[in-house]
Amino acid sequence: MQQALDSLIDAAVNIDYELFVVDNNSKDATVEMVKEKYPEVKLIINQKNVGFSVANNQAIAQSSGEYILAINPDTITSADTLKKALEFMDITPNAGGLGVRMINAQGKYLSESKRGLPTPWVSLCKFSGLHLLFPKSKMFDKYYMGWINEYETAEIDILAGAFMLLRKQALTKTGYFDESFFMYGEDVDLSYRLKLAGYKNYYFPETYIIHFKGQSTRKFSLRYISSFYGAMFIFVKKHFLKF
Repeated sequence: MQQALDSLIDAAVNIDYELFVVDNNSKDATVEMVKEKYPEVKLIINQKNVGFSVANNQAIAQSSGEYILAINPDTITSADTLKKALEFMDITPNAGGLGVRMINAQGKYLSESKRGLPTPWVSLCKFSGLHLLFPKSKMFDKYYMGWINEYETAEIDILAGAFMLLRKQALTKTGYFDESFFMYGEDVDLSYRLKLAGYKNYYFPETYIIHFKGQSTRKFSLRYISSFYGAMFIFVKKHFLKF
């Protein structure tokens, strides 16, 4: 958390901003640490874990900025990330949201930096492993949009929840995060609703963040499987099974 806050504050030099931390009833000393070391932070303290969507919506509702950055606490933001990303949004009025190139702690590119809409076919290709056999195919690897180069700015379908720079005006049309999603899927849903509202989502690789992903839930644990596939069912039911 401290690394995330320090890097964000460093990246926000000469930028007019407000910084929110929403604590979902953490069991460590996060609240005390934030109060002591970051008095400028607007701290929202929940008495229970209300989930990703509700927590972000609490902060968005109190925000006054032209842009909203939803970012995970297990990230480190590069010094030029906010400046470059905001400049791109300013000159791209049709952009509803933007994501940047993400790397892990070892410097390896994270393919979820850019994703396609997880339709049933796209999801089948992903989970069956077909996307690994045809990593640059628009038919078989749309999940990670493998035909788009890692360093190529491009329009994409889905932004990663770890870093979502959103236009506040666009959110007034789409609404905020859907609170039906507790963990996972909320980024997919909001990205899709931005496109339905006529906006575009962009992958912007001219800067990057480090994402220490997997800190909150171990992949393939029962909790992860239940949360992930439950979220995907909510999304499919909401947008593709309207009966």
